[in-house]
Amino acid sequence: MNRRRMFRLMFALLGASTLVIGGVAILIYLSHKQAPVGNERESATSAVETVAQPSATQPPDGRPPAPLAGTTAPIPGLSYALFSGSHPLAAFHADPLPVFSPQDVPSIEGILTFRGNAQRTMPVFGTIESATSLSQLWQAHTSRSSWGGGAGWTGQPAIVRWPDRTRAMMNLYEEFKNRPNFTEVIYASLDGRIYFLDLATGKPSRPPILIRNPIKGSVTLDPRGYPLLYVGQGIPETGAIGYRIFSLIDQSLLYFLDGKDPIAGRKWGAFDGAPLIHGDTDTMILGGENGLIYNIKLNTTFNRTTPSITIKPTVTKYRYKAAGQKEIGTENSLSAYKNYVYFADNSGVIQCLDITTMKPVWMTPGPDDTDATLTVEEENGRPVLYTGCEVDKQGTAGTALIRKLDGLTGKVLWEKAYPCFSLKGSRPVNGGVLATNIVGKQKAADRVVFTIARYHTFNGGLIVALDKTDGHEIWQQITTAYAWSSPVDLYDANGNMYILQGDSAGMLRLLDGKNGVERTRLSLNANIEATPAVFNGTAVVATREPYIYGIQIH
Repeated sequence: MNRRRMFRLMFALLGASTLVIGGVAILIYLSHKQAPVGNERESATSAVETVAQPSATQPPDGRPPAPLAGTTAPIPGLSYALFSGSHPLAAFHADPLPVFSPQDVPSIEGILTFRGNAQRTMPVFGTIESATSLSQLWQAHTSRSSWGGGAGWTGQPAIVRWPDRTRAMMNLYEEFKNRPNFTEVIYASLDGRIYFLDLATGKPSRPPILIRNPIKGSVTLDPRGYPLLYVGQGIPETGAIGYRIFSLIDQSLLYFLDGKDPIAGRKWGAFDGAPLIHGDTDTMILGGENGLIYNIKLNTTFNRTTPSITIKPTVTKYRYKAAGQKEIGTENSLSAYKNYVYFADNSGVIQCLDITTMKPVWMTPGPDDTDATLTVEEENGRPVLYTGCEVDKQGTAGTALIRKLDGLTGKVLWEKAYPCFSLKGSRPVNGGVLATNIVGKQKAADRVVFTIARYHTFNGGLIVALDKTDGHEIWQQITTAYAWSSPVDLYDANGNMYILQGDSAGMLRLLDGKNGVERTRLSLNANIEATPAVFNGTAVVATREPYIYGIQIH
């Protein structure tokens, strides 16, 4: 069984509890587009591919996946408007309809976006044999800006194994262009550069892209396997700030979305969150710190023979105002279930948006700023969400509230409160939930795991496993150093969960997911705000000092 098929089968077993009957799992697997032998995927009809391909989640009878019903009823306390450019829109209707499925599998191997999928629950590619020790494989150096080097929050790399033909058309250094199974790390840095590294050695695989503005968020690659790179900027240090799309054939800039939009409710033009890319409809959904949500039709044309790739985006914008809202702007990565997209803002307001119409479905207020990405899981045929807030608007002390919500209605199913602290002033450092939680799978399918910063003491932290059913604590691990870095869930062949967690003291720890007991640790000597990604047992993560590390999980 090749690696791609192993991954797809693993994804089916991990990603959806309904796929436990062997025949059904095989049926879903066969409905995905298959790659030719030799790690290569090509168009079946032409060297030129324009926009949508057949649906990767198309049911066996040929019908496209059905969207969820939206709503026409007004939502109390919420007003909104739609725009095309700067022009108001009376209505929006997507054609074709973008519908994300928990069973979606990218056309190439790797971790292509923050937390791996549209539900933000898969930060790992592959399984591990066991997890008893960590060792450093390599160290790569970045430069510095006024914000330092390395990577900050959220700072997850993309890791991708390029198909042979795609690799050959890109501007990789020759030693990598011709290497079978070459796997590339793509990492955005606080120094304003995007680095390209060999996963095996940490050596540069091509020149960095210089943006000049510090990048706090995580890069995204196109799930269709197209050579497209999506990245936002966190700080307007030099030049324009916004969202950029690059060609990875020659690293040229294809598109710039200016974050300082005249129609936006906030003039802060940063983009920390990762977008959702719906390949079948050639659509990007993106949240901005300016308070806008974007639905962007990319209009992509990819010519494999030339080779060349172009996009001609058309942009629809959603602007909203919620009652009692103190501050707008979305820093988390949007998550999705079918055509429902979920996000929270700097006031803690959580929304569900139907991206086929760009109409809100529901809205629920939150107790405080919510920057951690919401995670989504299908439970008994309907979506549920897990979320936690930080201590920001509450002042120097307050409560981090962890909640489980019904994804169709926003109803709170359970909640847990934890006392936390925050550092205020000109350089604030918040406590509470800034890390995106784990949604447990396999033998850990009964739990979610949250990491909480500045819990109980100013510098301390908490890692806690909560039962999905009612939120009761299964175990907790109190730490002497807090963490913004998101925990990563790893699984061995027997379905046992292990947790990789970085912290503000520079410690990378490996925990047993069953009971929270620490198995081993490795010091990286500087604050780990960034989130690791793991490819077949090799983790990659940067620190706030100017280094990126390759870590072997033994």
